[in-house]
Amino acid sequence: MNPSIDLVNRLWRLCALLRKDGVTYQQYVTELTYLLFLKMASEQKDESRIPEQYRWGALKSASETEVLQRYRQALIDLGDGTKIADRSVVAIFQNAATIVREPANLRKLIDAIDGLHWFSEERDAFGDTYEGLLQKMAEETKRGAGQYFTPRVLIEVMVRLMQPKPGEVIQDPAAGTGGFLIAADRAMRAATDDYFELSPKQQTFQLQLALRGLENVQDTFRLLLMNLHLHKIDPDHLDLADTLSPSGAQSKFKDADLILTNPPFGPAGGPPTRDDLTITDRVSSYQLPFVEHCIRALKLGGRAAVVVPDNVLFDDGRGKQLRQRLMNWCDLHTILRLPTGIFYAQGVKTNVLYFARADEEAPTKDATKAVWIYDMRTNAPAYGKTNPLKQTDFEGFIRAFGSDPFGRARRKDEGETGRFRRFTREEIAARDDNLDITWLKDLGDDVEDSLEAPEEIAAAIEGHLLSALVEVRAIVEDLGAEDVQLEETAS
Repeated sequence: MNPSIDLVNRLWRLCALLRKDGVTYQQYVTELTYLLFLKMASEQKDESRIPEQYRWGALKSASETEVLQRYRQALIDLGDGTKIADRSVVAIFQNAATIVREPANLRKLIDAIDGLHWFSEERDAFGDTYEGLLQKMAEETKRGAGQYFTPRVLIEVMVRLMQPKPGEVIQDPAAGTGGFLIAADRAMRAATDDYFELSPKQQTFQLQLALRGLENVQDTFRLLLMNLHLHKIDPDHLDLADTLSPSGAQSKFKDADLILTNPPFGPAGGPPTRDDLTITDRVSSYQLPFVEHCIRALKLGGRAAVVVPDNVLFDDGRGKQLRQRLMNWCDLHTILRLPTGIFYAQGVKTNVLYFARADEEAPTKDATKAVWIYDMRTNAPAYGKTNPLKQTDFEGFIRAFGSDPFGRARRKDEGETGRFRRFTREEIAARDDNLDITWLKDLGDDVEDSLEAPEEIAAAIEGHLLSALVEVRAIVEDLGAEDVQLEETAS
């Protein structure tokens, strides 16, 4: 068995110690975040940033009567910027609090973590194990607060096709737990002998300045920081902030060479508060404003791969205006229609938009000459927990996409019976700029008919309701915009 997988399974079984106390899976993983940070610092002989009384050895040697109190005080002090000088340590422990109630349970957790073998001949397993715990959490909790866990295999494919390069500014405006940023870093390390081929100045840029992102949920931001830290990344441009607020318009989140992201879908609780989002300024859902952010945040000639729900392809009103802006300012060269069931809300249908910003500031004509669409959804098998998405499932798309990250490789239109088709900008305009294009005949049953687990069926129903709510919200917002225009005309 893979050592990291074995560690994940062992750590996950420890959750049973706390489940009887009403602890959720996210709370458990958050608790492990604190303990794993202290254990890793000890293993890597890097405890200088941690006060001696809170180091792993001190916790391990504390008696059962004092260990919980010492641990609670450690969480308070390590998150206090007046007591701890290291900014990354303070950020990880900011507002931290333990959910462990019994000293005996904390002692069992500490002893279990201490007894695990964390190193193989090739590498330490902290980062891989933590990624595995995050995936386990996503599988168990399905979905939370409109945020979807991006399957790691999809992340790897998107990164592989976009080919991140050292020296580039790479951004995820909805960073989550850092999957895209870590995968991009891993790809660049593999191409440069773990950055040893770079100069010291270039190495500093890669480790501190190259990767940038925002995350709006405090607990998720904590997991993000820990995940990056375990992968030896401590970026300076990672913020706890709302991308759709003025924070997302800061200079450090502009002029990105590459954007890789899976933004949240669904109602946002209000429109963006950014002045520069001129098309989606009154849209109260996440997906359209995030796409406009990506268009504006790319540098001239920059590229992006963005996961979006189906309604981005066909919504009228603001959605149509956004698609026109996208195809005018950018070369929207490829759309991948993803199969259903790969996210934990089965009914949400998604796509990946691959586009590149034009080399000029405001093109006078469409930068998009044609859009290639790969249909990976029609007649696809049912994916889910019992049939997870695999790298091999993407092989046809990878071959069709080609080796150029800007979509300029030679491609072949496979015709009405194939999965890869080319549609000119004129053909799209004739469709009223609707990009929800299908041509294959669905020969099978609805993939959701094969769902058996009650939680998967419930997730599918929830996904359909969410999609319907998004479409209704878009109609209401479009009608509101029309009312404003009528009032302005009457006045």
